Amino acid sequence: MPGLVLFGRRWAIGSDDFVLPGAFELFVRLVWWIGILVLYTVRKGQFNCPGGGLLHSYLLGLIILLASIICALSALVYISMQGTISNPGPRKSLPKILYTRLLLYFPEFIWAIVGAVWVSDNSVQCEKTVINGVIGTVIASWIIIIFTIIGVVIVFDPLGGKKTFYLPDGVSHNLESSQSGQLLYNVKSSATRVWEKRIRLLCCCIVQDDDHRVAFTSIAELFRSYFSDTDLVPSDIAAGLILLHQEQDKMENCPKEPEEVLCHSPSSLMTDDLDVELENAAHYMLFAAAAYGWPYYVYTNPYTALCKLNGDCCRNRPTDSDITGSDRHNFHFGSILKITGLQYRDFIHISFHNKIYEIPFFVALDHKKEAIVVAVRGTLSFEDILTDLSADCEDLTLEEVLENGFVHKGITQAANYIYRKLINDGILNQAFTIAPEYKLVIVGHSLGGGTASILAIMLRNSFPTLRCYAFSPPGGLLSKSLADYTKHFIVSVIVGKDLVARLSMPNMEDLKRRIVRIVANCNRPKYQILLRGCWYEVFGGDPDDFPTELDGRNQDALTQPLLAEESLMVHRSPSYNALEEESHLNSPPQYPHLYLPGKIIHIVEECSSRRLCSSDIKYTARWSNETVFSSILISPKMITDHMPDVVLKALNSLSQEHGSCLSC
Repeated sequence: MPGLVLFGRRWAIGSDDFVLPGAFELFVRLVWWIGILVLYTVRKGQFNCPGGGLLHSYLLGLIILLASIICALSALVYISMQGTISNPGPRKSLPKILYTRLLLYFPEFIWAIVGAVWVSDNSVQCEKTVINGVIGTVIASWIIIIFTIIGVVIVFDPLGGKKTFYLPDGVSHNLESSQSGQLLYNVKSSATRVWEKRIRLLCCCIVQDDDHRVAFTSIAELFRSYFSDTDLVPSDIAAGLILLHQEQDKMENCPKEPEEVLCHSPSSLMTDDLDVELENAAHYMLFAAAAYGWPYYVYTNPYTALCKLNGDCCRNRPTDSDITGSDRHNFHFGSILKITGLQYRDFIHISFHNKIYEIPFFVALDHKKEAIVVAVRGTLSFEDILTDLSADCEDLTLEEVLENGFVHKGITQAANYIYRKLINDGILNQAFTIAPEYKLVIVGHSLGGGTASILAIMLRNSFPTLRCYAFSPPGGLLSKSLADYTKHFIVSVIVGKDLVARLSMPNMEDLKRRIVRIVANCNRPKYQILLRGCWYEVFGGDPDDFPTELDGRNQDALTQPLLAEESLMVHRSPSYNALEEESHLNSPPQYPHLYLPGKIIHIVEECSSRRLCSSDIKYTARWSNETVFSSILISPKMITDHMPDVVLKALNSLSQEHGSCLSC
């Protein structure tokens, strides 16, 4: 639904978004009106107390005012319930009703002041019940006014006054080329500045330098380009995700074709290789999880972690030269010791230093596997989030490697930082001096997994036998040539419907296209979609069968946008492979397809108990390929499947199952 236009500007709310909040306010107002009416009826003729005349006028005026507001709200809710998301025609009279409702806030504001003055007057000596009723009325009035102001701030669109931002394509062609170019540039610059201010506000608690300012601008440009070609409000996106989830569940419940089942049957050789890699992955995931330090340890041991860490805070610490960065009270290092089970003398170097493009890591000796392990921490701070969101592509130039290609810019800079520390500071030389026969293994989870993968590519020539285990790495990491090159020495582990493993700009564009398509062509009102979707997400059941205009159309016909979709696209979207005016046919895309690194182990949940208190979950694992992760899947577990404790639990379950099979 295109954003509602009021007072000559666009707002981040649709004309069908007033059903649920309006119904809630209508219920509150009805109860309030009935209570005041009962109070006035019962106390009628008993307003002879000091201040009673003003009280009588106040209650009578409040009854009339509430009745007017109830009528306006009833009309607002009824009109907002009409039509569908892409058919706002039946709601065309809603702005007039909304203007009427907003006008009623002025007398309500005045009445709230009058009530507050009457309550605060010490000369008033009416009955306690009446005074308490007026106090409740005054408090309710101010609460509603304050929440209304907060709501206006939330739905305010800073770019809503720039109507040119939503001009259709044809308008700019009627202008002089220089004029239209300047107009387009000004609008894009304004949008980028708005996003940059939002990001700065979110990151106000961190020290900002030149690197931060460059990252802010780059990330703001990314958000501006992604959201500039659609006219969707947040509730449209929520409805789209609900519809996509139910559509996806219906597809999963369909029986698979025999050929599709056979193609996933692995050979015995691949199964043996998978079992070995799963055992190694379960072992090295401990190091990747330990890199998070005390937050992970406390999260997985909420009742005993602090007591155990307090007992160890003053011992088991290496010399200060082995640690860089802040580790107050030794909590980080104490957590790493407990998670990995290593001794302090097994650690070569530990860095807790954290800035944008500079993430913590540690180097340790793993005597069980005879390996020198470099463990890189995942996302845990605002600086890490900025590194994640610096999603521009850049070339990875390596000597004697022909498979150069595009890589994620922010993660590559983080890998460069660790590479310089390992090589230039002699950390790896020191480790191999102590254990020259050990092999090099690089591990990490999430951002750490992506950084570990690119770091492994950089170190591959110097250490040909190195291995890398990337747990839940970001999907938009390596170009196809580099992803194929890494299959010889990198193993990626993905659990379930992990969002991050499928996160890339092309996949986000595909998700936006799917949301626009399914939202624009659903024939149900938005409030029904949201209510039934919430019931489905909380209580389960069968996916709802929402009728759409897509029913009965063949797949070839779905390659072009429908009329309802075009109403939600403010200009030609890259989702439909269209190029913007300033793009050149021969220029490379700003966000090319990037893929997961190495060979991919996909772990899925085979079956689980429906009981809330049960943790009886069985996992299965298989080799997969990067095309399986070319689309974002909507699921309540799309976030939890990414968490390091879930990954470790799945790997331990598979490893224990394999061990029990061998013993049998």
